Amino acid sequence: MAHSIVMPALEMAQESGKLLAWRKKEGESIAKGEPLLEIETDKAVVEVESPVDGILAGVKAREGDVIPVGQTIAWIVQPGETAPIESQDTATGRRMDAKASAPAPAAPTKTSSDAIPAATGRISPKARRLAREHGIDLAHLHGTGSDGEILAEDILALVNAPATSPSTTGAGATESMSQVARLMAERTTQSWTTAPHFFVTREVDAGALAAAREKLGPAIERERSIRLSHTDLLIAAVARTLEKHPRLNASWTGSGIRLNPEVNIGIAMAVEDGVVTAVITGANKKSLGEIASLRHDLTERARAGKLRPADISGATFTISNLGMYKVDAFTAIIVAPQAAILAVGRISDRVVPIDGKPGIRPMMSLTLSSDHRVVDGARAALFLNDLASAIVEP
Repeated sequence: MAHSIVMPALEMAQESGKLLAWRKKEGESIAKGEPLLEIETDKAVVEVESPVDGILAGVKAREGDVIPVGQTIAWIVQPGETAPIESQDTATGRRMDAKASAPAPAAPTKTSSDAIPAATGRISPKARRLAREHGIDLAHLHGTGSDGEILAEDILALVNAPATSPSTTGAGATESMSQVARLMAERTTQSWTTAPHFFVTREVDAGALAAAREKLGPAIERERSIRLSHTDLLIAAVARTLEKHPRLNASWTGSGIRLNPEVNIGIAMAVEDGVVTAVITGANKKSLGEIASLRHDLTERARAGKLRPADISGATFTISNLGMYKVDAFTAIIVAPQAAILAVGRISDRVVPIDGKPGIRPMMSLTLSSDHRVVDGARAALFLNDLASAIVEP
């Protein structure tokens, strides 16, 4: 039975997506779970896997097309099966049904300047993006990966090779941006200019947090071969605090406030091309070990450029931790349509009053950025107060 491939909705309030590349050509066989296409979202470039086994047929969207969410862009069919294709009469705007037969699988052929070499037929998603950004022709490039796969390192080697013409870098030059970096720039600008931000900061004694990591970390490392991090403990504390403060877990819809039924924590992660936000869904219902495992897995796949659509969708609150970069404190820009984001600084020894006398304690700065359309100052302060209590007495 023919299975329709539609433009997926990867985040709240998404209306369309941009098709960047097909990983298979029409007529080629594909297995369930195998990469099918790449799409550009507001957060990242995402690889979408095939939901079923079959043959790609009835392709009706080209690379570069911006497509409404839910619209059929292709079909996965069985050999000899026909694919119903929805088309639109340009004169009347009415949809018409047609039939497209599934062609027999064919060998890859070059169709554009960034076509995959027929000898290998393989290129990593990151390498394809780099090649497109730098205008590199892949037709005669043989990769250094397994079976000649073209890797990101192969593209970077060409990019960084000594130039034979005058350099275009240096003072006054315009540096090109990756798709992820450009999207991040666009979205942060939109959020900053449309959402009325306000900020609440709190200094918290992180001694108990560090002690909890030392106490609980060894058991989690033995069971899961993963090191427990301060971020894992913060995710657990934030998720449980959000249960008491639904307005901080809400979203601005454009006309009102939506109280989200789930607590899905987004984690801002630095990658080579910029920043992506990976999501731990239902974080308030997960154990510390589960949170640590998921966070580790998401981090590894983010660095490898292998995040799936489900990995970056549905966040209701975001944590941005720059403590590992020795940052004491900072303010973060809200990820629309979320109502708030928590910026976390490093844990460092500071002189603080203890029972009326100066003492040294491991302190940490928390800065909550909130959308004033959803959250007022009192709600933000109460949330931060309860979160601080959860950290002081985890």
